[in-house]
Amino acid sequence: MTTMKRTMTSRGAGAIFALAALPLAAANAQAADYDVGSIHISQPWARATPKGAASGAAYMTITNSGKTPDKVSCVSSDASAECQIHSMTMDNGVMQMRPVEGGLEIKPGETVTLKPGGFHVMLLNLKHPLEQGNSVKATLKFDNAGTVDVDYPIAAIGAAAPGVPAGGGTMMMQGGGAMAPTKKQ
Repeated sequence: MTTMKRTMTSRGAGAIFALAALPLAAANAQAADYDVGSIHISQPWARATPKGAASGAAYMTITNSGKTPDKVSCVSSDASAECQIHSMTMDNGVMQMRPVEGGLEIKPGETVTLKPGGFHVMLLNLKHPLEQGNSVKATLKFDNAGTVDVDYPIAAIGAAAPGVPAGGGTMMMQGGGAMAPTKKQ
């Protein structure tokens, strides 16, 4: 009985330590907000990629508090040779991505969320894998508001949002810009 009591106490202490460390880990992983002109950027994040992946994706929420529309484009990234704003749509059960020509418009008073399954920053020709716990930097250009460097903390492969565990499979590029689910290894 004493051994069982010690094991439970030991596990209980480990659980308490793990729970106490969660707020600290969450604070470290939390992304900064950015303001440039009338534009506010919040909750930037990216997904980790497997080794050998040619592309990755980053997400954020953009609010235009100004009185005129503005358009955002991705100018450069420290992790990729090229970055673009993409849209994602379903066509006969296959996800297709296309660059948003001329930039993504954010209307006055509008908030646009770039998220998995929708608009996103596409990081093309990765120089190295995006690793969970690190961050990737991208330079965004707004036609009216100006330019801003944004750090995107990297969440798990397949994460739906920062702090949300990955579920199901991951999304991997297949030729022609289409995406299809692959099995988790």
